[in-house]
This record gives sequence, C-alpha cells and structure tokens, in this order.
Amino acid sequence: MDSNLNTNNNKRDHQGRGNHDSKSDVKEILSSILLLDEDEKQDQQNRLVEFEQLRAMLDSSYDHQARQMNHYMDHLQTHHTQLDEFEFEHVRAKRARRSALTHVAGVAAESDCISLNHGSTELGSVELDLKTDTLVQQQPRRLWVKDRSKDWWDRCSHPDFPEEEFRQWFRMSKGTFEMICEELDSAVTKKNTMLRDAIPVRQRVAVCIWRLATGDPLRLVSKRFGLGISTCHKLVLEVCSAIKNVLMPKFLNWPNETKMKMIKDNFEGISGIPNVGGVIYTTHIPIIAPKISVAAYFNMRHTERNQKTCYSITVQGVVDPKGVFTDVCIGWPGSMPDDKVLENSLLYQRAQRGTLKDVWIVGNSGHALLDWVLVPYTHQNLWTQHAFNEKIGELQKVAKDAFGRLKGRWSCLQKRTEVKLQDLPNVLGACCVLHNICEMRNEEMDPKWKYEIFDDEMVAENGIRSTNAMQARDNIAHYLLHHGHARTSFV
Repeated sequence: MDSNLNTNNNKRDHQGRGNHDSKSDVKEILSSILLLDEDEKQDQQNRLVEFEQLRAMLDSSYDHQARQMNHYMDHLQTHHTQLDEFEFEHVRAKRARRSALTHVAGVAAESDCISLNHGSTELGSVELDLKTDTLVQQQPRRLWVKDRSKDWWDRCSHPDFPEEEFRQWFRMSKGTFEMICEELDSAVTKKNTMLRDAIPVRQRVAVCIWRLATGDPLRLVSKRFGLGISTCHKLVLEVCSAIKNVLMPKFLNWPNETKMKMIKDNFEGISGIPNVGGVIYTTHIPIIAPKISVAAYFNMRHTERNQKTCYSITVQGVVDPKGVFTDVCIGWPGSMPDDKVLENSLLYQRAQRGTLKDVWIVGNSGHALLDWVLVPYTHQNLWTQHAFNEKIGELQKVAKDAFGRLKGRWSCLQKRTEVKLQDLPNVLGACCVLHNICEMRNEEMDPKWKYEIFDDEMVAENGIRSTNAMQARDNIAHYLLHHGHARTSFV
C-alpha cells in the first residue's frame, strides 16, 4: 500500500508540473503576440510620420517651383515690354533727328537761294541739298515692327488651303470661322497708326482660336503667326473678351418658353421624366497655384487621386438635350463643393425669384434636392429608386458628354494655362461660347479629340432641403414604374 501511495503521489506531482509548464508557455506566447502587435503599431506610426514628412516636402517643393515659374513669367513679360518700349523710343529718336536735319537743310537752301552773289560753287551746293531733301521726303515711312515670317498664316488664310487641314488646326470649318470673324469685326478691328499697320481681324481671331484649340504655349503661337509673344497674349485676351461681350448674348442664353417646351419634350423622350429643363454638371479646370488664397483653390480630391498637388477653378454648366450650354457659372475656387457653387450662381438667384417654376434641373449626388433641382437617391433601398437613379444617370451622361466635347475641342482646358487668374473667366467663357457655336452648326467632333471627363463627386452634406421635393421625386419614381419607363439593367 505504501508503494501504491508513493506511486500516486508521483503521478500527481508530474501532472502538476505539466500543468504549470503549459501555463507558462501560453503566457510566453501571449507576451510575444503583444510585443509583435506593439512593434507593428510602432512601425505603422513611423511609416505614417515618414509619409507626412515626404508629402509636406513635396508640397513645399511644388509651391516653390510654382512661385519660381510665376516670377519667371512676370520677369519675361516685363522684359518684352521694356524691349518694345526701347525699340519705340529708338525709332522716335531717329525720326526726330531726321526731321531736324531736313529742317536745317531747308533753311540753308533758302538762305543760299537769296544770296545769289556768293558764286557758282555755293549755288551748286544749294542744288545738291535740295535734291537730297526731295529724296528724303519721297522715301516711304519706316514702320516700327520687327520682321517675322508670316508664311504659314499667309498659306493658311489662302482660299485654296485644304478644308480638312484647317478644321484640324482650328477645330471648326472655314465657314464657321468666317462667321465668327464677321460677328467680331467691329469689336476687334484696330486702325493703322504712324508706326505700324494694324493686325487684320481674321489674323486676330485665328491667333485666339488656335491658342484655345491647341493649348500651345505663346512662344509657339508667336512663331506660327509671325507676331510677338506679348502681342499674341494680348490678342488672346482681347478676342476672348469680345467673344464674351458680343457672342455670348447671342449663342449662350436661357431658353424662352417655346424653346423650353421643346427641351422638356426631348428630355422626356430620353428618360421619361417630365418637365426637365436642363442638366447641370460641374467640372474643374487646372491652374497654376495663385499668389493669394492658395488654400481656397487647392483641390484635395484631384491631389489624392493623382498623387500630385492640384489647384483648380470650377465651371458649372446647364445643357440642353443637344449638349448646348444654356447657363454657365465660372471661376469659383476648386475647394468649393458642387452644391455651394450652385448656391453662389446666378441660376440659383433666378430660381429664388420664381422664374424656374414647373422646371426641373437634373443634378448629381453632389447637389442637394430642392424644389427645382432633381437629384438621385443616395440610398437605393427600393427597386423603383434604383430605376429612377438609372434614368437620372442617362440625363447626367448628356451633360458629361457635353463637357467632354468642350475639353476635347479646346485643349487649353486640359492643362494649366499661362493666363492670370483674373483673366481666366473670360477665356473659359469664350470656350463655352465657341462650343455652342460648333454644336449649333453641327461641327463634327473628331475621335482624336475625345477626352474622358473624370471629376470626383462628393455627396452633399445636406442632401435633402425640401419635403415637397422629396414627395415629388417619389411620385416621379412611381410614375416611371407604372408607365413602363423604369427598365433597369437587371431586366
């Protein structure tokens, strides 16, 4: 019995030590896991700190480069202005000296003619001076203009220049170009001066349209048309301002009652939604970092998507079924969301005055639901809501395609421009007007000009601002369902 008891005691001791050892192993494993978690968290924090430091360094480097570029452009503009002023003063001084010499020669000639008793030698000198004076007066006036080659423009403006090649360069036919020149003739015509001949209207308009269509830098435009860089820059701004003042009231305006009825019928034929008077969309145009209010123009969404610091301004447009702009709002900073841009537009003020009664403007999820703004459901819980959103998407595609043609036809909108921020609304407005002219005259869109629009949409913070609009949207969704218009991709 004693041996059995000893045996049992040994077994219990062995089991106790085994349990103790297993618990120690578990504790060691848990400690190791905790240490690994802490190390991983520490590494992650270190990586985040390094990433933020790198991002701050890149932003600082970009801002420095942008400031250097702005300084360089200002210095270059000042240099050209000073050079032009120097040439002007030099020519004016030469003309003054020539006039003085001519006057002295005339006085001397009169004196010699009166004193006939001075001898034949003096008479011969007088005759020589009179002949020299006559030759000087018969010489044509020298114009103050640098000699540059205009061979390309002379060839391009010739009636025999190929139509297709002209269209590739200027994004429009010769007929449309001539119509624009006739409309702008009185606004951009300049008179000849004593120092230089005025640049013809057709060449002025061509410089502007070429710059907008190709987006080429001014130095290349200067070589192409045989004009100075500062002259080309001035021409672009002048013609864009003339387009805004003369052509915008004719080709970009809110439709009257008759035209609005046609627009509603066409949109209803596309989507089945009644009383749609336009589709609204907002896009961003990249710009160089401005010198003031930099944070307001910083585009966070484009910066994060492209991994490159981006600054922009917005262009909000309302289009009809053909993609023609009926209203535009240009120039608000790129950090402003779509619904805030709409609130600061003349369209919003027009609606507040009650002029958009019985008219829906179709927006996207970035706009708020208002009594006159129809937007998709943010939460598609029902099949009718999903079907309604698909119809809204079809209408939004009309506006998005229109902006795609706008940016595709006028390449200057695809990259940062050399135009100053205060002059940019005129340039963008001119592009919208020229887009309308091309669309109205059925100018073909070359597939090579195609441009994909990609703008990040943010859901409006206060997406529903009218209970009446909520009920009206639900009624439209049920109307589409019961009248057979709510066919979705699932059917």
